[in-house]
Amino acid sequence: MRKTIRIRKHELGLWFRHSELYQVLEPGKHAVWSLPFRGRINDFEVLNTLSPRFEHEDLKALVRDQCVASRLSVVDLKDTERALVWIDGRLGAILAAGVHAFWNQNAEVVVERFNVSAGRFEHPKLETIENFPGGVRFFTGVRVESHEQVMLFKDGKLVDQLGAGRYAFWRGGPNFTWKSVDLREQVEDIQGQEIMTADKVTLRVNLVVTHRVTDAVKAVTEVVDWSQALYREAQLELRAAIGGRSLEKLLADKDEVGGEIKNRLAKRVAEFGVSVSGVGLRDIILPGDMKVILNQVIVAEKQAEANLIRRREETAAARSQANTAKLLEQNPVLARMKELEALQEILRGTQATFVLGQGDLSEQISSLIKREAVK
Repeated sequence: MRKTIRIRKHELGLWFRHSELYQVLEPGKHAVWSLPFRGRINDFEVLNTLSPRFEHEDLKALVRDQCVASRLSVVDLKDTERALVWIDGRLGAILAAGVHAFWNQNAEVVVERFNVSAGRFEHPKLETIENFPGGVRFFTGVRVESHEQVMLFKDGKLVDQLGAGRYAFWRGGPNFTWKSVDLREQVEDIQGQEIMTADKVTLRVNLVVTHRVTDAVKAVTEVVDWSQALYREAQLELRAAIGGRSLEKLLADKDEVGGEIKNRLAKRVAEFGVSVSGVGLRDIILPGDMKVILNQVIVAEKQAEANLIRRREETAAARSQANTAKLLEQNPVLARMKELEALQEILRGTQATFVLGQGDLSEQISSLIKREAVK
């Protein structure tokens, strides 16, 4: 029996006999024999070449046929190889190891091959590639901000320092890990801890440390966690500074204590790449009973100061009066003027007229007052 098969322009026909490729059918009409014997002798398959990727269970056998292979871009990748396939300028696929094929008659196919042994992946269209569906199966990456520095480790060994940008690494290649270090100035709050002063007073002190990382390599390689190391060292220096002072000296010299802690702490943390720009005692928390006692002491001190000032003023006033009396005694004219001022003050607001003659003014005034009292 004859059978007619029509292959369109964008198609390709495959004629199988006994499960083996017998003939490739080009676009057009084809008359073929279809024998009605038991079993499948002839099989026909029509392929659509408009679909970019060609997938078939017998792909490896089919690409050996020259007629089929001439219409395909065949990509055969080893275990350590990967490939990017660009179709008409757009990313069409990311390929793992194996045999892959793409129709190239109706589209421009460009294949880029890479070796994952290199580890790091660099490409001008990196963001497009990483955002491609399924791209996470092939890449792992890190984005570094402008205020960061990233230490890159290859199989546990420091190999590079990454500045601002986006970086990608092949999965299946060398084992890359990284640690990010923030280079901006930071403030660390050292929470209150129980500390005993030199005079056996137990208190809690909160410390504020302003710092930044100046050597990212040391910060990552010299200590396990530079932030925790800074916190621990600040606690130790705080204990040493508080324990060597009495409560009175501590409260009077808080700035001095902060400066002492800063100098000692800066030397220690510089060993793992950190600089300290400022240290301050934020809170000094006393026990409840100690607060009451301290308030009583302050009140007593202020009362004593007030009494001292009051006595000082009284003494100054008495001394001034004594000096005035001595001055009046030595200067009769000045004494007469003071008498007139006193008389003016007494007669202020009255309309009486007095005529005073010669003699002692005070005696005349006393005589007038006595007369007025008799009336």
